[in-house]
Amino acid sequence: MRILVIGRGGREHAIVWALRKSDKVKQLYCAPGNAGIAELAENVDIGEMEFDRLVQFSCDNAIDLVVVGPDDPLAAGIVDAFEAAKIPVYGPRKNAAEIEGSKIFMKNLLKKYDIPTARYETFTDYETALAYLRSQPVPIVIKADGLAAGKGVTVCFTREEAEAALRETMVGGAFGAAGEKVVIEEFLEGQEMSILAFVDGETVRPMSPAQDHKPAFDGDKGPNTGGMGTYSPLPHIPASVVEDAIENIVKPTARAMAAEGRPFRGVLFAGLMITKDGPKTIEFNARFGDPETQVVLPRLKTDLLDIFLASLNGRLGEIDIAWSDEAAVCVILASGGYPGSYPKGLPISGLEEAAAMEGALVFHAGTAAKDGRIVTAGGRVLGVVGLGADIAAARVKAYAAADRIAFEGKQNRTDIAAKALVSDK
Repeated sequence: MRILVIGRGGREHAIVWALRKSDKVKQLYCAPGNAGIAELAENVDIGEMEFDRLVQFSCDNAIDLVVVGPDDPLAAGIVDAFEAAKIPVYGPRKNAAEIEGSKIFMKNLLKKYDIPTARYETFTDYETALAYLRSQPVPIVIKADGLAAGKGVTVCFTREEAEAALRETMVGGAFGAAGEKVVIEEFLEGQEMSILAFVDGETVRPMSPAQDHKPAFDGDKGPNTGGMGTYSPLPHIPASVVEDAIENIVKPTARAMAAEGRPFRGVLFAGLMITKDGPKTIEFNARFGDPETQVVLPRLKTDLLDIFLASLNGRLGEIDIAWSDEAAVCVILASGGYPGSYPKGLPISGLEEAAAMEGALVFHAGTAAKDGRIVTAGGRVLGVVGLGADIAAARVKAYAAADRIAFEGKQNRTDIAAKALVSDK
């Protein structure tokens, strides 16, 4: 088969890496790709939002399947565009991708169908939002309604922080049009958990759970990012809690979307908080998570392409999906200054040495090729994955490989997966 993957980050590198293992893949393209993806697929110089050009390329190159990675094109209707051209495409249509594209839509859906989530109110007027905010206790969470590259959520521990976040979001334009509407939400305490699931309408096939680390610095300090590292499985979280989340959040949400005339086909990603009252929904994403994909797909034993095809053919419930007992830990290497402003074009060394280490994988996120060298080209530059018999072993390998890689200003958290070590037997 001839396959086109759309995207340019670590998630897409992991998807390309997994698809490359399938003996059914004849030719693999990625638009626009990155320097690491170029080693596994042919990069195509077309942006994720250039729907007409992507459709034309697919027609011209007899593409058998398109796989969409990022959120922006899904929310804008890229799947609908490919379907209109009768090109098989894996991902949710625009009306289903709204579960990520609008936090207000998502929260109202959960409320309507009594799916566990935090208490909230939504606002389109700044003064009304400010008055409500001043009536609420802190900590509190301010969320831009639209897509903001994973940075539109601010956890505020003081009233001053909360008012500043609201002002920057709604008045200061910190997140552009995404912040014209906001959700003000109660603060949930507990451990986070990510459950990704292959979904086709009301058929839900959960993946192995993972845990992300959103704050920029050790100890969950600093501003929220797109994710600074993740790991899977979660030995410190009981299987009963995972099952609770699947049965009472993920599956009911898939049914709710179908009931609303928005059947979901693709990867549905539940970001959850495990509270004293059980799992509650923080967010839903309409695609593979980043960096969760980088630890989940290396543990997938089943051919990823077979899963995509089964879903497109209405057979998702019939396919056997198997997972390795091996653990995976991903450490993100980021540019200095991220998630704020950061330089680009800095040379990266040690990539081949790190990738050659036993039990290590290096997924490129923000990289480019320049003058025969790999250079930085984004905030999150690389995802370094360690694989091992347990979390402790995988963590050692991830950090050992990460230490081999160098570029000016490199920053990373040193406590990824530390929460799991006490229960990792």
